[in-house]
Amino acid sequence: MQSQDLNTLFRKYKSDSEIFHDLMQFRIREILIVTTIYDAFVLEQEDRLTEQIFGDYYQLNLSTAPRVFNASSGEEALEFLERRRFDLVILTMRINDMTPFELSKKIRSKNSTVPIFLLLYDNAHLQLLHDIKTRLDDIDKVFVWNRDSKIFLAMIKYAEDKRNVDNDTKIGLVRVVLLVENSVRYYSRYLPTLYTEIIEQTQRLISDEHLDDMRKVVRMTVRPKVLMATNYEEAVDLFNKYKEYLICVISDVRFKHEGKSEEHAGVNLLKYVKKELTDLPVLLQSSDPENEMLARSIGASFINKNSETLASDLTDFIFHNLGFGDFVWRDSSGKEIARSRNLTQFRKQLRRVPDDTVLYHAMRNHFSSWLMARGEIRIAEKLQPIKVTDFKSSEALRDYLTDIFENVDTQSVKGQIVEFDESVINKENYIVRLCDGSLGGKGRGIAFINTMIQNMELSLAFKDVDIKIPRTAIIGTEEYDKFIEKNKFEFALEEDINYKKLKEKFLHGFLSKSLVRKLKTYLRYVTSPLAVRSSGLFEDSISESFSGVYQTYLLPNNDPSPEKRLIELLDAIRLVYASVFSDQARSYFDAVNYKIEEEKMAVVIQEVVGSRFGKYYYPDFSGVAQSYNYYPISYMKPADGISVIGVGLGKYVIDGEKAYRFSPKHPKLEIETPQALSKSSQRFFYAVNMGKKDYNLVADEDVTLIKLDIEQAEKDGRLAQLASVWDNQNTRLKPGIDIQGPRVVNFGYILKYDSFPLADILNNVLDVVKNSMGTPAEIEFAVDLTDNEKHKPSFYILQLKPLIRDVSEYSFNTGEIERSKLVLYTEKGMGNGMIENISDLIYCDPDKIDKSKTMEMAKEVDELNNIMKAEKRKYILIGPGRWGTRDRWLGIPVVWTQISNAGVIVEADVKDFQVDASLGSHFFHNITSMNIGYFTVPYSSNSDFIDWEWLKSQKPKQKKDFFVHLSFNEPLKVLMDGKKGTSVIFKV
Repeated sequence: MQSQDLNTLFRKYKSDSEIFHDLMQFRIREILIVTTIYDAFVLEQEDRLTEQIFGDYYQLNLSTAPRVFNASSGEEALEFLERRRFDLVILTMRINDMTPFELSKKIRSKNSTVPIFLLLYDNAHLQLLHDIKTRLDDIDKVFVWNRDSKIFLAMIKYAEDKRNVDNDTKIGLVRVVLLVENSVRYYSRYLPTLYTEIIEQTQRLISDEHLDDMRKVVRMTVRPKVLMATNYEEAVDLFNKYKEYLICVISDVRFKHEGKSEEHAGVNLLKYVKKELTDLPVLLQSSDPENEMLARSIGASFINKNSETLASDLTDFIFHNLGFGDFVWRDSSGKEIARSRNLTQFRKQLRRVPDDTVLYHAMRNHFSSWLMARGEIRIAEKLQPIKVTDFKSSEALRDYLTDIFENVDTQSVKGQIVEFDESVINKENYIVRLCDGSLGGKGRGIAFINTMIQNMELSLAFKDVDIKIPRTAIIGTEEYDKFIEKNKFEFALEEDINYKKLKEKFLHGFLSKSLVRKLKTYLRYVTSPLAVRSSGLFEDSISESFSGVYQTYLLPNNDPSPEKRLIELLDAIRLVYASVFSDQARSYFDAVNYKIEEEKMAVVIQEVVGSRFGKYYYPDFSGVAQSYNYYPISYMKPADGISVIGVGLGKYVIDGEKAYRFSPKHPKLEIETPQALSKSSQRFFYAVNMGKKDYNLVADEDVTLIKLDIEQAEKDGRLAQLASVWDNQNTRLKPGIDIQGPRVVNFGYILKYDSFPLADILNNVLDVVKNSMGTPAEIEFAVDLTDNEKHKPSFYILQLKPLIRDVSEYSFNTGEIERSKLVLYTEKGMGNGMIENISDLIYCDPDKIDKSKTMEMAKEVDELNNIMKAEKRKYILIGPGRWGTRDRWLGIPVVWTQISNAGVIVEADVKDFQVDASLGSHFFHNITSMNIGYFTVPYSSNSDFIDWEWLKSQKPKQKKDFFVHLSFNEPLKVLMDGKKGTSVIFKV
């Protein structure tokens, strides 16, 4: 897939969650207040204007509080306006050198768009308005202060709403409150109350519904706008223009109509409104209590403007009529039959309430008003154009509404990380955040690939396959910080800590009550096996790998006791935290020159992919796939990529066992001959042991797993598409297992006959991740061929990581090098550049190699590595077979800490050790991420070689049973052509 296509898809994904970027495009960021020096002093010192504005913004959780500038004269104000751009100008009645009316005229001649408001200090100044009405032409609005700082919030929000309403209603279907009031005194009281209540109620909904940060911002941005009219004509114009977006009209009783004050103008206006929109909530407010009966007669609520409870009365009206309260389900007579506090309850009630109730609310547009108060723009957008008459029956209408909620709800969270809530645990398509903080490297990769999967809709290209990630929850790094701090585990940073004892201490550490409570709820819904994975800040990053350095635990999660399942999960989390301080982790930190105190650990909890077969649980097969192949053969190209797959859990592949290799671009091309495959085929696999009840995670992270003979997979009915039979008579492999003969796991039906589109899926996914990351990348995946609830097999992506290797810079001409001057030459080398600072070489004597003693050989390497590490000397390491394998018969089973100081590692094929390189293992990733030279020298190659005789002729510094340590006076010269894969080591 092209980068342009990916950018388009990513923008589409972002548009759903970032619609707020297109809303509220005009914001008040800088305000100029023009008043005398004395009044400015009073504002700032006595009334602390700036502090109060910031305080109001802070209390209401609003961002970007505006900056306030003061000018003490008209001339100074005009100079300010020349120098910088202001979004709002507030004039007071006292200005030193000119009246506010003269100043407003001069400002307007220079800037025709900036809002200009006149601020009166208190109600005593209201009488002045009668004398200056004809001089207000260049002033947009007059307000009275009365020492309530919220008037400034109201002025700011009113100016923003007036400018933004056209755009925001069209793009975001934002709702509108219409206030009709001609009294400066009263609208100066109403607007602060209206805005404060609308914002506070929106904040309450955000808190109740546990929204993530992005959706919180969206909710605040799509809050209802407030528009104001002061006479009948203005009110009718605004009503007609925005009536499809109105959620209520609040009107005074007396105001001007056709230029004259009319006693019941408000009543007539609300009659007009109710005639057009029968069920629109309306409020009549008056200082005459007798008008209450008049309000009731037209179906309006009533508020006494002189009431001491004016603010609370207005609050009640907003709460119950603007959609901020519960959704009250009513029957056709208007009688209450149920309530929904939030969207989850609303969806449940929608399926249960009678048909006439659905019709009652749909005909009155109650659904969209309530939903818009909750910022559900996309649902409202779907509901906006429909009419009850569009449906043949009330049941058809209910089905339509239910589908909208389910589809929009699914779409709105596709690929997202959402805050933990019980209602979302069982849903697919997104990741649940259990605690705040960073997701860590592994978590970031999983979250990214999930976003791409969901929003690119890969499943549309593979309609017969469900492509997704396993159900996933992430504990952010803040929990790790709290765990270390509250349990006083800072001592773990010390280097001389015994790791086993440290794990025991960590198991007694307290995790936060909030996390424990969430996990307890989580386990009520999730009863399949769980993988508890590390996700350190540095893990799987673009610059470092940290692959396999930390622990992962697979839990059966099937104990009858919920408490025991919870304890096992909490223990696994604690042990993942402890693995930051393991010997292996410390060695890795030293190797990459990082400090262990810089690391923070997140934890990824994933359902294990697979199905249960008696006491065993495993997927049909798992594997890794890389977008770059460092060892292409035949007509393969490096960019064609490579994949390694095996039956059962991915541990088999990651540990570097005898798994099957193929290129997704050339799935039918066999890398090994059929004869070779028949001898090196997979003989066992790993599964979660569901029958084991008691296990000690401290002793072994793999204690919950079981190693099974491949025949078990055949007994479980999982091998038919994955294996072929060796036909000795015809010397060929026959796909399937329907005849007698040796089983060879080569995924015959899948790769040769496309019974499952594995190669096509991998090609698509690898193209996406490679282009998205801008670097070669690897995925880990698992496939469950068993039909799921969607009646199709599933392809799960478990992990995404970059392949950290520069393959483009250094090159050299091998034709100019005399082979006699080389101790090593290979065309299967990884690494890039020149190394001239290594004077030590450690090699395994080829005459001493013994397959049965590879454990002893690993111990010798460990001893030599510790010496080199203590002396801070890098070395070249040469040994037989596969370094880092878990299978002692394939090579030397070292872990990373045992060879951590090696600068170049060579896998030398000898007669009894001829295996492929360690592709796909954690070991492999750490080598590549550190840019360590990693060379393979095939046994039967006509070009590649190691000059063993020269090595044997050198005087050893140290000689052990299997390994020889050479130390030279001058450094060995190593050249690595990363693009061609050619590498050489010169003799000294």
